[in-house]
Amino acid sequence: QSAIAFGRFQHMLSDFPAHTLFETIPEFHNTIDRYRQLRESIEKDACGRLEGVKEDVAFMMEREALACTLQRLRESGELPLRVTHNDTKLNNVMFRASDRTPLCVMDLDTTMPGLSAYDFGDAIRFAANFVEEDCRDLDKVGVNLEVFKAFAEGFLSKTAATMTEKEVETLALSCFVLTAELATRFLADYLDGDLYFNTKYPGHNLVRTRCQIALAKDMLKKMDEMEKIVRDCVAAAK
Repeated sequence: QSAIAFGRFQHMLSDFPAHTLFETIPEFHNTIDRYRQLRESIEKDACGRLEGVKEDVAFMMEREALACTLQRLRESGELPLRVTHNDTKLNNVMFRASDRTPLCVMDLDTTMPGLSAYDFGDAIRFAANFVEEDCRDLDKVGVNLEVFKAFAEGFLSKTAATMTEKEVETLALSCFVLTAELATRFLADYLDGDLYFNTKYPGHNLVRTRCQIALAKDMLKKMDEMEKIVRDCVAAAK
């Protein structure tokens, strides 16, 4: 139902000139720039923490090209600019109390120009993980394909008619991209000394980093299945 709400939000604004909107957070999902910031944090190693995260850094750098796919396609114009919500969590939808059907999307302060994939990918990253985003037990981390399918069905039931072939083609990949992007942010913040994200204990940002990396790895393993689910949902919606 939340997916229907966010899909309907995008569908209703599909002909809105997205480029006229103000960028509330400039370069928010610019993964190329996020990697630039991570490199700066690695080079500075302000707190002497780099030695303990070399495997994490190696994974992120090995997957950089794939993680930056959406940004490159945005810059080339191969993916159209859309009005995106950028905070597609369940608690940003108002539901009817009687039957829990969605009434409207709330919390519009981060609404700005972006890609449809941002809203889809981040929703999956947040909601389809078997565990919370700072789980210490990495063996439990992974993408729940039942939740993925449910969200894809709802979202695409409203957006399939207005999405381009390239948008559909990259929708499953967006889940990996948004997960990798957040991993760069957590890792950079850990190296910088935990200056941005609130932490509850020493090493909290490193736990978050490794949880996102574990989720990204599982998404890569299941990418073929995720892409098939998307294609099936698009076919059903049309």
